[in-house]
Amino acid sequence: ICHCQYLLDLLQGISAQRMPNQRMPNQGMPGWRDQGPEPFSFNIREATLQNDNYRQTIWTGEHLQITLMSIGVDSDIGEEAHTDHDQFIRLEQGEGLVLMGDSMDNMDYQANVREGYAIVIPAGKWHNLVNTGNTPVKLYSIYAPPEHRHGTVHQTKEEAMEDQ
Repeated sequence: ICHCQYLLDLLQGISAQRMPNQRMPNQGMPGWRDQGPEPFSFNIREATLQNDNYRQTIWTGEHLQITLMSIGVDSDIGEEAHTDHDQFIRLEQGEGLVLMGDSMDNMDYQANVREGYAIVIPAGKWHNLVNTGNTPVKLYSIYAPPEHRHGTVHQTKEEAMEDQ
C-alpha cells in the first residue's frame, strides 16, 4: 500500500525526492529541505504555492540556487542589487510592481506583473518587487551563482533582514 501511495503521488506531480523523515526547521513546508547539491526533481509550482515562508532555499548547488518566496500583502522584497550574479523570478500567485534601475534612487524600469510572469534581473541592477494585490505573492527565484546559505529558511522579511 505504501508503494501505491508513492506512485500516486508521483503521478500527481508531487516530488519524488520527498521522504517521510525530511522535515523543515522553523515550520513551513513539511517534507521539504534544501536538496542541493544532489540530483532533484519536483513540482516547482506546487512547492511555490505551498510555501508560506518569506524565503526558503529549496536547492543550492555550486553555480545555481532555487529559492521560494512568499511576499505578504502591502509588503515588498526590498531594494537590493546583486553585483556578481543574474536572477530569474517567476510569479505563481499574486500581482505586483517590479522596479529596476542602475541605482536605488533611479529605478526607471517599472512593470506590472502577475501570475505567470517572469522577471529577469541582470547582475548589478537595483531591483524591488512590491505586492500590489490582496493575496500574498508566491514566487520562485533562480540565482546564478547562489545568493543565500544552503538551507536558508526565513519565516518573515524581518528575520531575513536580521540575517544579512
